[in-house]
Amino acid sequence: MPRYVVLEHETPAGYARPRHWDLMLETGGALRTWALDEPPERVRSGQGEHSVQGELLRDHRLAYLDYEGPVSGGRGTVRRWDAGECEWLAESDGEIQFALVGDRVGSVSVRAQRCADDQRWLFTFAPV
Repeated sequence: MPRYVVLEHETPAGYARPRHWDLMLETGGALRTWALDEPPERVRSGQGEHSVQGELLRDHRLAYLDYEGPVSGGRGTVRRWDAGECEWLAESDGEIQFALVGDRVGSVSVRAQRCADDQRWLFTFAPV
């Protein structure tokens, strides 16, 4: 089963993007990656949904599934916030659906929709 990781990315003062959470999903030998504005908090059954905005980044190497430490080019440091398995459910133009099973997010289904700007996405986490 493909894996995922959420890395808390602390950036240096004055960096273009403030602290964020990198959501990385394993697919096709790489990690499809988004910088989330906030962490994808655990959503428990009966609580409803939790939405988070994120920006699509370039694909990352699989090594980030197990990496913590400094990021090259003085871009700060990352530490694992959550990790687990992911299952790709559907993908169409402007929308993807997948499921995550991890330590912090628990079991959630996720729908991600592209916003008007192709780089911005809205992630909706719902309990399974």
